[in-house]
Amino acid sequence: MSDPTNPFELMMQQAQAMAKAVNPALESFSPKGFEALWPTMPKDMMEMAFGKGISKDGLDAKTRLLLTLAGLTMQGAQNETGFRMTVRHALEAGASKDEIAETIAQMSMFAGIPAMTKGMELAREVMDDKEDKET
Repeated sequence: MSDPTNPFELMMQQAQAMAKAVNPALESFSPKGFEALWPTMPKDMMEMAFGKGISKDGLDAKTRLLLTLAGLTMQGAQNETGFRMTVRHALEAGASKDEIAETIAQMSMFAGIPAMTKGMELAREVMDDKEDKET
C-alpha cells in the first residue's frame, strides 16, 4: 500500500512519472530483458578481452570470472543483472556448477549468509534457465 504522504513513496512516484515522460517504453523496462540483449561471449573471446592480457601466464577467463563472482557475492549480490551474466559467462568459460556454487559458498564467511543465499538463488536461476534451453 502506498502512502502519498511518505516522502520516499512520493519520490518514487515522481521518478516513475519522469521516466514515463522521457521514454514511455521505460515504464515496462525489465533488467532481465536487458540481459537478453547481451550474448554470452565464447571462451576464446573472453580470454582475448580479459585473460592473459598482461601476462601470457596470467589468470584464465574461468578463474577471473570466479573471482568476479566472489566479489559480486561480497557486495550482497546487489547487481543481479551483472551477477547472472557473470555466472553465464563463467559456465561458458568452463566453470562447473560445483565450482560456481563453491565460490559463492566460500564468500559466506566474509559477506555473510544472506549475501551467499542471494548469490546461490541468482546462480540457480541461470543454471535452471540454461538446462531448460538445452532440453
